[in-house]
Amino acid sequence: MNSAYSSIETIKTRTLVINALFIALTLVATMFINIKLPIMGNGGLIHLGNVPLFIAALVYGKKTGAIAGAFGMALFDLFSGWVAWAPFTFIIVGTMGYLAGLIAEKVPGKRVVVYTLAVAVALIIKIVGYYFVEVILYGNWIQPFGSIPGNVMQVVLAGIIVVPLAGRLKQRAGQL
Repeated sequence: MNSAYSSIETIKTRTLVINALFIALTLVATMFINIKLPIMGNGGLIHLGNVPLFIAALVYGKKTGAIAGAFGMALFDLFSGWVAWAPFTFIIVGTMGYLAGLIAEKVPGKRVVVYTLAVAVALIIKIVGYYFVEVILYGNWIQPFGSIPGNVMQVVLAGIIVVPLAGRLKQRAGQL
């Protein structure tokens, strides 16, 4: 058996398993660790699905971050009756994961600062992306402002949890 072929197959299998794991973790954290906001006319939701999304992006990179976010949260939308949101979520959250992972991979500097920057960029994408989706879905330019505090809370809470852990998790992942 060719050892180079075996090594490539092992890497492909490991990547597939990690991507599937983070899709599942993102879906489960979004689906089961959430609070529906009673003040939102559109049924706003605060969840912890961004925690595994950011771990995927900061520890395993842009592709895993994009895959975990896009598929994990879009599946949540499909399973939870928010079907109209699924294609938008796929694009917005996939972009969040991709850019957070890209920043973590490419930007030099102290890791805590870089990871914080990655989370901040993801926050901007989430706010702007979902604002315009709500404008499209609800036909109103004012109502979407009500979703911004919940979106900020989701991402900031996830950042507070993930940023201090990401460096250690990345170190451990490199040892596998």
